[in-house]
Amino acid sequence: MSKDPAWNYCHLQNPQDRNATCNFCEKVMKGGIYRAKQHIVGGYRNVQACKKCPEHVKEEIREYMSKKKEEKEYTNLLPDFDDMDDQDEDDVAIIDVKGKRVASGTGSNNIQSKKQKQKGPIDLYFTPPPEVAVQNRKNDKGKQTTIDSACKKELRNRACQRFARWMYDAEISFNALNYDSFAPVVEAIGQHGPGMKPPSYHEVRVPLLKKELGHTDNLMRDHKEEWAKYGCTIMADGWEDKRLRCLINFLVNCPKGTMFIQSVDASSYSKTGEKMFDLLNKSV
Repeated sequence: MSKDPAWNYCHLQNPQDRNATCNFCEKVMKGGIYRAKQHIVGGYRNVQACKKCPEHVKEEIREYMSKKKEEKEYTNLLPDFDDMDDQDEDDVAIIDVKGKRVASGTGSNNIQSKKQKQKGPIDLYFTPPPEVAVQNRKNDKGKQTTIDSACKKELRNRACQRFARWMYDAEISFNALNYDSFAPVVEAIGQHGPGMKPPSYHEVRVPLLKKELGHTDNLMRDHKEEWAKYGCTIMADGWEDKRLRCLINFLVNCPKGTMFIQSVDASSYSKTGEKMFDLLNKSV
């Protein structure tokens, strides 16, 4: 007999057929201990609720069933990437957040058996852009939401720890997390799911940089249209960097906002009126 607490309130009349009998009302459940728990807790369509069961027993079995459901979700949603730093590949134990073993087996075979949900082209039409998803989440803040399972909390903690470790290794400023563009990055990775191949050095340096340049040009298109419609003002801002170079930034201001044009290193010549006029004239 298992360690299921429901056996404290049920018994077997015949060990051969596994039919559980309720200790309170003597009703026989042909579905075994699982049906017996539904009978004790009540609220299930296919099982008649026990009318003699005390309320504290119902609460005990209800909490046990909820805990078992979370452990099952945790096991089924385990990702197939490097998630066991301190365990051997050939001997994997799945531990929940409370430190209890919920499953075990051989490493690669046990994890690979958890097949991830496959995504197809149709998902691209029903998955909102990361920026929209982030904004929707902000708008829904404060509304009633479902409680995250122990599985999701553990997976988030694991992902955050890996990300923080990468930041420390790359010496990235903590302030970078406050950028508005950061949350959509995390959302886009989450929409892809497990198995995403990270961008390479070449991709970030060449093709992705060209795409971002095109994206920036599209953002500035409205500004350029207003230049011709309402006029604009060309501005210059001089400053010195840590290497004591004299740099001059040129910007264009219009009712829609200010747009950066270029930066010129003016360290090799004096900032005379004629030279400033020549630089401004090139921007015009």
